[in-house]
Amino acid sequence: MPAAAESLPDALAKAYQTNPALNAERARQRATDENVPQALAGYRPQIIASLSAGLQQVRNLLPDNTVQSASLKPWQIGVTVTQVLFNGFKTANSVRVAELQVSSGREALRNTGQGVLLDAVTAYTNVLANQSLVEAQRANVAFLRETQSITQKRLNAGDVTPTDTAQAEARLNRGLSDLNAAEVALAISQATYTQVIGNPPAQLQPAQTVDRFGPRNREDATQLAFNQHPAVMAAGFDVDVASTTIRVAESSLLPTITLQGSASKSRENDPTLGTRGTDQASVVGQLNQPIYDGGTAASQTRQAKELASQSRMVLEQVRNQARTAAISAWVANEGAKIAVSAAESEVRAATVALAGVQKEAAGGQRTTVDVLNSQQDLIQAKARLIGAQRDRVIASFTLLSSIGRLDVKTLNLNTPDYLPDVHYHQVRDAWHGLRTPSGQ
Repeated sequence: MPAAAESLPDALAKAYQTNPALNAERARQRATDENVPQALAGYRPQIIASLSAGLQQVRNLLPDNTVQSASLKPWQIGVTVTQVLFNGFKTANSVRVAELQVSSGREALRNTGQGVLLDAVTAYTNVLANQSLVEAQRANVAFLRETQSITQKRLNAGDVTPTDTAQAEARLNRGLSDLNAAEVALAISQATYTQVIGNPPAQLQPAQTVDRFGPRNREDATQLAFNQHPAVMAAGFDVDVASTTIRVAESSLLPTITLQGSASKSRENDPTLGTRGTDQASVVGQLNQPIYDGGTAASQTRQAKELASQSRMVLEQVRNQARTAAISAWVANEGAKIAVSAAESEVRAATVALAGVQKEAAGGQRTTVDVLNSQQDLIQAKARLIGAQRDRVIASFTLLSSIGRLDVKTLNLNTPDYLPDVHYHQVRDAWHGLRTPSGQ
């Protein structure tokens, strides 16, 4: 039973679901989500329970020179609750940093998703192009075999010289070599397809461009890339992370206020043998104000400020790169349209030229090498058309990626969109539990 035809949207949906690189990035983002509950833990009390037990031999020499000895079995049980009331706004700023890291990670995940989808488009169109090229080279070999056979018959009839048959044989061997190279390229592209999509290519349908989703003009493309590309947005969140980290570092210079409550019960824990047991409870408030820590906090603050400056420079760099990529993608897409049109015209003209040369050769007005050259021109024109059609599809998807819109929602793929905020809300306010929301 023949395999069902697979379209480009089908392949993109499979890659979006199963690609290991994308799934690894999703796992990284879920790990980043855990930074938020870790930071929120600073608002919550810390509870510690303790239990100790043992054996103790006591021998006391009293003032009247009498000896008092005993074998004790001391044990103690207690619980301590510590609540931070103020720590220089460190917890609040740490929570803000964690939330910004989550936002930055989501944009990085979106950018990875764009890269995987673009890789899938490239893998798909490469297989299509190489399949077409193999078919064209096979047709070329069949033509050259026929030409060689006709030339041999004409040689036997005395119409041509051995030079003509040698030329036909040479072109046939060149065609066989070109066919072998095309088959090798097809096998490589099929392996790449399997790696990116997740299954070997079956019968592939022609790929369509996505110009309808792209920008209207070059200026629109650059503006969208500058403001909406996920790499730009991630870099913007990184600037906020670095700026907030300065306040986290500065919190080490501010006072810390804690409230600690404890309760304990102990027995046979007094080596003087004056007390058999002790029960106690306490509530203690504590204020700590750093005076001098050797310059650590000051250095960390200066370091955070330099990192914030670096992140702002990186943001500017990423914006420039996004702008350049958008312009390049726009120009390449427009150029690909012209290339396809020119290649189609070239193939039509080369086909007509070959038919004319064949007729003229049959009438003795053209030589065998003229026919072979005309056929070579046609196969080269077909190869350029196949490459131009492939580049045209890739260029349209590349342009969509350059403005940050190469995603499941825009392409309307038949697969659920991965929503990173679902996991975030599942773990954000979790006070306990070792299992992940997926049950691991």
